[in-house]
Amino acid sequence: MELRRLAGTDLQLSKLGFGAAPLGDVYGTIDRAAGVRAVRVALDLGVNVIDVSPYYGRTLAETVLGKSLAGVDRAAYVLASKVGRYGLAEFDFTAGRVRSSVDESLGRLGVDYLDLVQVHDIEFGDLDQIVAETVPALYELRDAGKIRYVGATGYPLGALGSVAARVPLDTVLSYCRYTLLDQAIEDWLPFFQERGTAVLNASPLAMGALTARGAPDWHPAPRAVLECCARAARFSGEQGSPLEKLALQFSAAHPAFATTFVGMADEQEVRRNIAWVDQPPDDRLLAQVRALIAPVHGYAWPSGRPENDVMVPPRAGGSA
Repeated sequence: MELRRLAGTDLQLSKLGFGAAPLGDVYGTIDRAAGVRAVRVALDLGVNVIDVSPYYGRTLAETVLGKSLAGVDRAAYVLASKVGRYGLAEFDFTAGRVRSSVDESLGRLGVDYLDLVQVHDIEFGDLDQIVAETVPALYELRDAGKIRYVGATGYPLGALGSVAARVPLDTVLSYCRYTLLDQAIEDWLPFFQERGTAVLNASPLAMGALTARGAPDWHPAPRAVLECCARAARFSGEQGSPLEKLALQFSAAHPAFATTFVGMADEQEVRRNIAWVDQPPDDRLLAQVRALIAPVHGYAWPSGRPENDVMVPPRAGGSA
């Protein structure tokens, strides 16, 4: 597995990251023992970075992951979790909750420290509070040795840019913004790089939209977008290649991302994704699929408070 340096840190991350949300039954109920095996196989085959959150399955994902990591050398993996979001509409970005949340995550995961803690889905919060209270609380935990690096996650890129412009962040995690469907994060890369903020990529399958199985019922994209993705999936399958293979290869190939997280919950998925990610995409099929997706390319659904997504990337005409 190719390792890439996470800019501004001493971390080397595997090109493919283990997204642990499925361990919390986010995409359907999984077999717990199978989930544990998936984590162990991923680590054995060279995946060394895992992303989780107390929000995923309302702490279930962290609990299953903790069982998966029991007895594993702590130096063998990079572990990232989150603070701030705990339920579908349950958010708490206060300093006190940040401190208790990190302690709770450490307990569930069975570790003494977290390599990275990110403020989860910042677009749903008060960005002034996140800058003045939430991130500083994480700095205090960093100084206390409970975490090593501090970041933020979100869907609207303007919200991530706004926070990164006002307070130093080691990372931002963008999901669904560098996929076959949407590559908007590319316009923001120079902005984050100038600030020493590394960009992590997540959800290359657009939360299931870019798969043969299709998007889950809760997917926020409108029907027209999902139907277009479904047509692309059918076409790709007819050519003898599942769309998720092409989607993963496309997203993970970008050199600006130290890792691309994809959700995995069983050994077969892990082995398949690892095999795929080290192969180049089929250029002919890629061009055909992108042409099919072109009518809805770049569509971004609303997420969080509208006032949190007003910043535009300087390269596109805004100012830092």
